[in-house]
Amino acid sequence: MLLPNLPQNHFTLWGGEAAGIINPINPMLEPDHIAGILNAANTKLLVALAPFPGTDTWDKVEQIKPLVPSLEKVLYVDMCQFLPSEQVTAIRTELPLPTEDWAINFDRWIATQPDGQLTTKRTISPQDVASLFHTGGTTGVPKLAPHSHYNEVIDSLMVKVHLGFRDTDTLLTGLPTFHVNGALVTGLASFLSGAHVVLASAQGFRSPDIITNFWKLVEKHKITFFSGVPAIFAGLLQVPVGDADISSIKAALSGGAALPREVHRQFEALTGCALIEGYGLTESTAASIANPPAGERRTGSIGICMPYTEGKVVLLDEQGQYLRDCLTNESGSLVLRGPNIFKGYTDPTKNTDIWVDGDWFNTGDLARQDEDGYFWITGRSKDLIIRGGHNIDPGMIEEALNLHPEVVMAAAVGKPCPRVGELPVAYVTLTAGSEVSEDELLAFCQQEISERAAIPKEICIVEEIPLTAVGKVFKPSLRLMSMRYVLQQELEELLGQTGFEVEVEACSKHGQKATIQLLDEGAVAKRAQLEDKLGNYAIHYEFI
Repeated sequence: MLLPNLPQNHFTLWGGEAAGIINPINPMLEPDHIAGILNAANTKLLVALAPFPGTDTWDKVEQIKPLVPSLEKVLYVDMCQFLPSEQVTAIRTELPLPTEDWAINFDRWIATQPDGQLTTKRTISPQDVASLFHTGGTTGVPKLAPHSHYNEVIDSLMVKVHLGFRDTDTLLTGLPTFHVNGALVTGLASFLSGAHVVLASAQGFRSPDIITNFWKLVEKHKITFFSGVPAIFAGLLQVPVGDADISSIKAALSGGAALPREVHRQFEALTGCALIEGYGLTESTAASIANPPAGERRTGSIGICMPYTEGKVVLLDEQGQYLRDCLTNESGSLVLRGPNIFKGYTDPTKNTDIWVDGDWFNTGDLARQDEDGYFWITGRSKDLIIRGGHNIDPGMIEEALNLHPEVVMAAAVGKPCPRVGELPVAYVTLTAGSEVSEDELLAFCQQEISERAAIPKEICIVEEIPLTAVGKVFKPSLRLMSMRYVLQQELEELLGQTGFEVEVEACSKHGQKATIQLLDEGAVAKRAQLEDKLGNYAIHYEFI
């Protein structure tokens, strides 16, 4: 499936699972990545968007068709069916529908099928593979994670029970349905609850109009629940509610990155609803951990395990082998176990060291668990940069910069951003005598990196990049440097250059901790303003 958010997505998702195995793919991936996924899944049938203004999906389909020998047919969805006839004529004059013998109109084909029953006679076992979801975002080579029918049904039941979905609810889907959150949390879990689902346009939250008109959409459709990444909630705080009646909202779910404390506080104050921080990943089908909607919600915590799921924090050795369970509030590796956890990637070579202490799945995230069972993410053993909920592989940035003849070494990390969580930045060392500038290196990246989301926002030329004892880049140190730089800018904007001192260091409890010393009475008087400003970042800080 290669579609934006349309009703046909759900027809394809659940009809595809009834007939065989469905593989939703991010249309923003490059053609070679899409072809790689299709070949890995031995794809026979592709459902994709027909030519439409402002989209390049069909161009990608034509590029990948000869690269996938197993692909027999493409069903195309014509988005013009949602437009007035006079617009359709103009669009189809410029962009005619496909005429290839391997391309079939999705809706015309569906119309020939009986609408009262499934034509497939297959008997589905709970452990049969239902779907293949690719991991990773718009960059990096994705891995395929298979979900069984049981994985999806049990995870949807967990979400329904934990979040309290009812058949009187109306849930809004603004996240893409090629992602497990859009497909399952505001998809299958909603249908299992008998709830109504509203698709927030084909682009979802990527459409500026959806954000601008969000509160009126809530009023019109009496939305009771939606989910998003922290950047969505931060953006909605900039949109006046006006005279919109938003009293229908009962709860919202935030995931994909840490939620800044001030965003959490302001959103709940604005809407009167519970903003629930949660945690999930493709390998756990969807959601696994979340704050309790009717219980205590601890800002910065991802919450407690959902029904049927077990989680714990463990200490691993340098080879990733289990040593012991961590103590209360001791940081370690977050591992999960339960009926929603997948059995391993389709490529066996990707399954090395993903299991810990038997059948516990190593999420790759670092966390601690407090005395009441709440989990807190303290870092990532993975080096992914999470920009607005999208995963960016820093290797792509580093490989591009290493192609430059005057770059000796490059390392990319995430820089804190109040709007999207993290932005990619790169640190480079240069050859002796080099006079290449940071702007020239940025221009080079724009030429070499095809994914816009991965192009670094800043490139810092440094004398040396911190390394481990065995010569590997020590990225935690670079992340701390980026955090300190961002905090320095924010503090200088309010206090000038001499009113404070700031240090950022690793912290076993919080992952990272910023220590701020206010040096004069004028700076102390602005502490409340500082707290408002710094509350927009998911960084733990303390004044001394």
